[in-house]
Order: sequence, then structure tokens, then C-alpha cells
Amino acid sequence: MPFKFTKLEIPDVVFIEPEIFKDERGFFMETYKKSDFKKFIKNFDGFVQENHSRSTKNVLRGLHYQKFPKEQAKLIRVIKGEIFDVAVDIRKNSLYFKKYVSKILSEENRAMLYIPEGFAHGFCVLSEVAEVVYLTTHEYAPEYDTGIRWNDETIGIDWPIKEPIVSKKDKNLPYLKDLLEWLK
Repeated sequence: MPFKFTKLEIPDVVFIEPEIFKDERGFFMETYKKSDFKKFIKNFDGFVQENHSRSTKNVLRGLHYQKFPKEQAKLIRVIKGEIFDVAVDIRKNSLYFKKYVSKILSEENRAMLYIPEGFAHGFCVLSEVAEVVYLTTHEYAPEYDTGIRWNDETIGIDWPIKEPIVSKKDKNLPYLKDLLEWLK
């Protein structure tokens, strides 16, 4: 199997380390193989959309998610630079509700993070520039697009940057307490 799958403190979030084949020409790795993912991730049916973002140092994006019935699972990886990546459990009936897990993803470690449906996702850029590529299980649906404020105290994410650069949209996202009636 070309991947090492490791469940994190919130077991539905999976840290994935691909097998990397290196030689004098460079390297080769598989970044996604549906059959392997289906063996390890329960109820996994595959991805339908790929996105690519480029951000500069200290940019913070998130915490984003799509509402039911267009919830998205995501497979995040970095092709340039380094990010601090975060998944927040927003499933009201989960033992891990309001908890988060984080990992460093970079072009150096080539690791990936699988974030299932029912989680908000965000990241901040630690390098001068970072390019992030991610797959999703539902296409982008603007009418279902929403998020949670990046600095929500009930979640308490320990972001590794002091003065993040946040979009106007993300600065105005609601706090988790204001979303409770809408969460599954």
C-alpha cells in the first residue's frame, strides 16, 4: 500500500503519509488511490472536485465548511511551502464536538490530512508562500458555504502566528454558539 494512514486524536480525521520513491531524477508518489482510501476510511465514496490556493505568510483561511446536504470531506496537501492545518469537529452528537486537531503539512513532508464531513477546516501559512491543493467529496455550493470565526474562544485553537491576515469574509463569520441550531 502506498500510504500510511494514522488516525488522530479525533479518530475520523486521518493523517496520511504517502510512500515516496526518490532517485537522481527526483521523486514519484501517489497522492490518491480510491481503493486504498476505501479500505481505511469508513463510508468513503471518492472525490468530485479539486481546488488549489496560493497564500502568503501569515494568511489564515477558515474555518470553512458546507452545510447539509452538500457537506464536504476534504483531502488536503501542500505542494509549496508549509501550513498549520486544522480540523474542528462540529458534529453536535460527537464525543469530540468543539474539539480540534492540527498538523503541519508541507512540501517537505508531503503528508496529507483527510477531514471528513461534519468538520470545519482552516489553515495558516508558516512559510513565505504556500500552495494548497485539496480534493472534496461535493462540489462547491455557494448557498451552503459557511464557516466559524477563526478565533472562536469555545474552540480555542492555538494558532502559531501572532497577527494573521484574514479576509473580510472570514473576519465576519459567526461564532460556533450562533450556529448550534443549524448543526447536525
